[in-house]
Amino acid sequence: MCEYLDIGEDMNVPDDFTQKEMQTGMWWRHLAAGGVAGAVSRTCTAPLDRLKVFLQVNPSRQKIADCFNNMLKEGGVKGLWRGNGINVLKIAPESAIKFAAYEQVKRLIKGDSQHALSIYERFCAGALAGGISQTAIYPLEVLKTRLALRKTGQYKSIADAAYKIYITEGSMSFYRGYIPNILGIIPYAGIDLAVYETLKKKYFMTHSSNEQPSFWMLLACGSASSTLGQMCSYPLALVRTRLQAQGKYIHLSNIAIPFSNNSRGRKSV
Repeated sequence: MCEYLDIGEDMNVPDDFTQKEMQTGMWWRHLAAGGVAGAVSRTCTAPLDRLKVFLQVNPSRQKIADCFNNMLKEGGVKGLWRGNGINVLKIAPESAIKFAAYEQVKRLIKGDSQHALSIYERFCAGALAGGISQTAIYPLEVLKTRLALRKTGQYKSIADAAYKIYITEGSMSFYRGYIPNILGIIPYAGIDLAVYETLKKKYFMTHSSNEQPSFWMLLACGSASSTLGQMCSYPLALVRTRLQAQGKYIHLSNIAIPFSNNSRGRKSV
């Protein structure tokens, strides 16, 4: 499946590799190339990702421009990339676990049969693989959110952030928002896959089956499918981010209101 603009939300169904690609080892080159592309894409869009997180956790109707200016005022230009390091760091384990789980689930579904998986079987395999990979790397997702929301000097490093969160809030804090995150995989993966396959079929209805779609056609199909998937699963993503941001010692300066178990006049999400 064509890669789309990657800002850290990677819940799409993995690519299906041919038998030749699996035997020749080309599959790992595709994964490596996708990882590098994802790292570059996430780094380029990191300020937008951080801006999105701030707007998600801020219950007031703050304008995008005002929020962006406050981010610059508090942390400078360099601060726009807070949390990007761990966002890039989790690409490799996330992709590897998802690919391995996807291949294993496909084998279980196919059994001894040699038939190609239907779109419904691919959806089930992709959703389950996404759930497994998200479960494994979810603490990194929580760390990414906390690092994106931190004040200047609050954490010295990723390890320092993990240690302080563990000491002050316990190990279960690394799985806050886990349930809405897992539930969000189902509509995202289903809509992403269904729309992408439908658009591809429409293309082949007007073109020869031997004619491969152009890069721009694949990009358009992938962008349309992932955008629709994100729109439908966004409410769950919003709940997940709100829960991830909750903590006893989270301070969002003047950009967002602190989410605390003891906040006055406001119930925790």
